[in-house]
Amino acid sequence: MIVAAALPLVAEYGAAVTTSQIARAAGIGEATIFRAFKDKDEVLDACVREAVSTDHVLRELASVSLDEPLAARLTEAAEALRAHMERIGTVVGALHASGHLRGRGREPGTVAPETGTKPDGPPEDPRARSAAALRQAVTELIEPDRDAFRLTPEKVAGAFLGLLFTRLPTPVSEADTPLTSEELIAVLLHGTLTHPGNAT
Repeated sequence: MIVAAALPLVAEYGAAVTTSQIARAAGIGEATIFRAFKDKDEVLDACVREAVSTDHVLRELASVSLDEPLAARLTEAAEALRAHMERIGTVVGALHASGHLRGRGREPGTVAPETGTKPDGPPEDPRARSAAALRQAVTELIEPDRDAFRLTPEKVAGAFLGLLFTRLPTPVSEADTPLTSEELIAVLLHGTLTHPGNAT
């Protein structure tokens, strides 16, 4: 509840957000925050973990009906993933711009050692784990149409995520603007040639 209330405030104010603002948004007393968190920095770190967590987007991907046409499934997936990346960019960007994430000794969104360590091995890379989970979720959306592709669903999922996440952060012209979800799916499924067999 506290983190959910804090997220939009952090996106707007960055590290300048106050615990009294968060308490008002959550409908609780400010002292309640400090019963759950040691200080404001802990609240902000929890907001980063929540923003980069793939739990929400994975639930959205799992809710896409496999009865829908492939293009519609992938368009829904693209919209969900873009919203996820925009949320990360907004929250992490606001905190970085206000100085909270500079020189803190670990990457934004990485988990604490006690939550990111295998019982019998070294710490896992949370980014690699998240990327694998997203790829698996997209693969499951493609799987029903496996026979329609020249590549495996896993490779198609990788190409889909590559197209989706390869974009200029600040377009310098109209030609640099990212593909819409519909354009991205059209390129993935049909390429960019009007008549694919006629290119030399």
